[in-house]
Amino acid sequence: MKIPFSVLLAASLLSAAPAAFAQIYRCESENGVTVYQGTSSGKNCRALDLAPLTTIPAPKLPEPKPAAAPKAPGAAAGSAGAPASASRSPDSFPKVDSSVQRSRDNDRRRILQSELQKEETKLAELKDEYKDGEPDRLGSERNYQRYLDRVQRLKEDIGRAEANVASIRRELGMIKD
Repeated sequence: MKIPFSVLLAASLLSAAPAAFAQIYRCESENGVTVYQGTSSGKNCRALDLAPLTTIPAPKLPEPKPAAAPKAPGAAAGSAGAPASASRSPDSFPKVDSSVQRSRDNDRRRILQSELQKEETKLAELKDEYKDGEPDRLGSERNYQRYLDRVQRLKEDIGRAEANVASIRRELGMIKD
């Protein structure tokens, strides 16, 4: 007698299904440590009654609108249709007036320039204190290791300040004029 493959597959899946709904036990060891496990292997174990896991499917995305045909008769098929529609914002997206955006850009530039000035001042102070790796020893640094720790901290602070200055300059470079 020959058994169809689909029957064997269904039987194997049904036999494996109860393993997915395994009981969970909470056990306490002799030390008082709480252990969660799949078997009741001890006298201080009790079965947990857990609520089923709730899953919520993701909302379906709206169907994309077909791209408009190119206006020029000799235009290439992919040059005007897809990239323009991919970069456009939806019609329901709020629009910002160009003067308002220019004002926001100017505010952003002013804030970034003040942050850059503060960061450059901080970097100059750290470099003055660092003195090329040989800062003055403080009275509280009788232990040489404390001095070395402060030197290392100064070195790390200088690296962070230099990275901050570079990132602020990069942000300033990205602002449209």
